[in-house]
Amino acid sequence: MQELRIGPNEAGQRFDKYLKKAFPEAPMGLLYGQLRKKNITLNKKKSEGKEVLKEGDLVQCFFSADTFEKFQGRRLTEEKIEEYEDAYASLHGFQVIYEDANFLFLNKPAGILSQKATDQDLSINEWMIGYLMGSGAIVKEELATFVPSVCNRLDRNTSGLVLCGKSLKGLQALSLLLKERTLEKYYHCICKGRIDASSTIQGYLVKDEKANLVQITENQVPGSSPIETRYQPLMTTDQATLLEVELITGKTHQIRAHLSSIGHPILGDLKYGGEALYHLKHQLLHAHHVTFPAREKLTEDYAVFAEILLPLCGQTFTAPKPSNFIKVQEQIFA
Repeated sequence: MQELRIGPNEAGQRFDKYLKKAFPEAPMGLLYGQLRKKNITLNKKKSEGKEVLKEGDLVQCFFSADTFEKFQGRRLTEEKIEEYEDAYASLHGFQVIYEDANFLFLNKPAGILSQKATDQDLSINEWMIGYLMGSGAIVKEELATFVPSVCNRLDRNTSGLVLCGKSLKGLQALSLLLKERTLEKYYHCICKGRIDASSTIQGYLVKDEKANLVQITENQVPGSSPIETRYQPLMTTDQATLLEVELITGKTHQIRAHLSSIGHPILGDLKYGGEALYHLKHQLLHAHHVTFPAREKLTEDYAVFAEILLPLCGQTFTAPKPSNFIKVQEQIFA
């Protein structure tokens, strides 16, 4: 008989969903059968699987050791552990902006994926888990039922602030903030041409999955999504403008394509009409800072997250610009 104790990152979910995560190699029908036969119990009682787990709950499994390990898929877990450790050792340039028990905010360098696109990729997500394992914030056994994750994805060649959930509650809180657009997200970029006034631009975005491109239209067309982008100039010459862009909606390539559509492509962004000046190899776009809502602006939806969000309320977190961005900025606006 094996015992599993429910921790804070497993609490709050249905028992059957937890079992599927704990035993990914076991068919769900088989797990329900084991519940009916009392080969899996919750707090030493028969369970239907619909119960919502609480921290400290006891799960007992009356399996053989071989069956228990087979259902857990331990070999796959060890392969993933090696992947996280490899990412942490081989990917460089990250800067920790903020960290507590529930959140980790990082400054991502350009050239690294936020999340892997293929099985062979190493991304910031793998690096982040390797970092948490190395610091002792999470042990590998916990990864069987909860995996910390990046919440906001940046393009491979966009640098800047990435928000990660270290705990289940942290992940859920960030996801809700992003979904409801309660976070204020600001980017800095250098675009072509002179922009003298602040503005809010709207439109519709259509994504071409095969080409990994998007198009902006003024009117809604089949498959399009509404977008809204707000910007203000920080420095200006006749040739270029340093913009601070507030991302109201958050769609793929939104800032890059939206600015290009009004005649101001980002420097270095060859995909959307930018020029490869100053030896740039990618778009000069940086996720600069986020501002969390004031406490009084949190709705009842955030009541369960109030304790962990309170230290962040009203605060702004900034990711310093990379050296190549600063260098080009100084050359243009000296």
